[in-house]
Amino acid sequence: MRRPVIRSLLAGAALVVSGIAATPALAGTDVTPATADGVRASEVVHQELATTRAQQRAAEAYWTPERMRSAIPADATLPGDASTASATAQDIAPAAVPENPRPQLGKVFFTIGGVNYVCSGTATNSGNGDVVTTAGHCLHEGGGGSFASAFTFVPAYNNGSAPYGQWSASDLYTTSGWANSGDFNVDAGFAVMNENSSGQSLTSVVGSYPIAFNLSRGLTYTSYGYPAGPPFNGQTLYSCTGAARLDPGGQTTQGITCDMTGGSSGGGWITGGQLNSVNSYKYTNDPNTMYGPYFGSTIQSVYNAAAAA
Repeated sequence: MRRPVIRSLLAGAALVVSGIAATPALAGTDVTPATADGVRASEVVHQELATTRAQQRAAEAYWTPERMRSAIPADATLPGDASTASATAQDIAPAAVPENPRPQLGKVFFTIGGVNYVCSGTATNSGNGDVVTTAGHCLHEGGGGSFASAFTFVPAYNNGSAPYGQWSASDLYTTSGWANSGDFNVDAGFAVMNENSSGQSLTSVVGSYPIAFNLSRGLTYTSYGYPAGPPFNGQTLYSCTGAARLDPGGQTTQGITCDMTGGSSGGGWITGGQLNSVNSYKYTNDPNTMYGPYFGSTIQSVYNAAAAA
C-alpha cells in the first residue's frame, strides 16, 4: 500500500512529554491481552498515560489556551493519481457548514516528539463512560512510531471556551494495523478519559453517541470536526453531509464530499444517530473528498478493549 503522509508527524520520532513529567508507563508499546469478550488481543495496541491525579492535573495544566491555539493540525494525506480524483458533480461545490457546539463533540490535543497537535473527537457510549473516539493518527504516529502523550479532550470547544473543562486520558488504544503499518483501512483510535475532580465520568457530564459496527456500505453520513487549515481557523465546529462511496484507490475505506481541512481528523461520522467512522485522510489531488475507515470487526475489537478498561 502507498505510504501515508501525515503532515508534521515524523514516523519513529521519540515520544516526548513537553512540560510535564513522563512516567515509566510511557516507555514502549505493549499488545494488550484479551480483557473482555470480543477483544482479539493481536489487533489491539495499548498505552497507559496519566494514571495518577498529579499526572492528570499536569496534563490538563499543560494545555493552556495559547498552546491550544498554536497546536498544529494532524493532517493525513495519501498521494493521488488520476484514478483517485473525484469526478462527481457534487464534489465541485463541497459544503462544510458551521455548527453550534455540541457537548459530545470536541477537540483533541496531544504531543508527539515535543510538538503539539490538534484533532477532533467524539464522546462515545461505553460501559466505563469514559471513551473518546478519534483517528488512529490522532493518538499514534503509525508505521512503528510512537504513541501520543498529554492527550486531552475538550468537549464543545468554541472560540477558546471550554464549557465542560478539559479531560485527560489514562489510556490510549489503536489497531495493530495502524500502529505497526500505518494502514488507513484501520485508522481508528480510542482514548479512555480520566474522571474529573468531582469523580464524574466523561459521558455522564457531556452525553455520548452510541457506536455501531459492520453496517451496510453507502450510507449517508454527517461528519463533524474542527478544521484548522485554511480557509478555516479551528475555532468552531463544522459538518459535512453526504452519501458514502468506496475509495477508488482500492482501500476498504469510504469517502464523502467534504472540504474540511487538517484539525478535523478524528471527527465522528454519524448515521442514524450512531457513530460509524471518523475523518481519516484525503488524497493530495482531491481536497473535496474526506475518507474514513470502515468500522468492522477489527476496530470493534479495539473499541471493546477501551470500553472495558
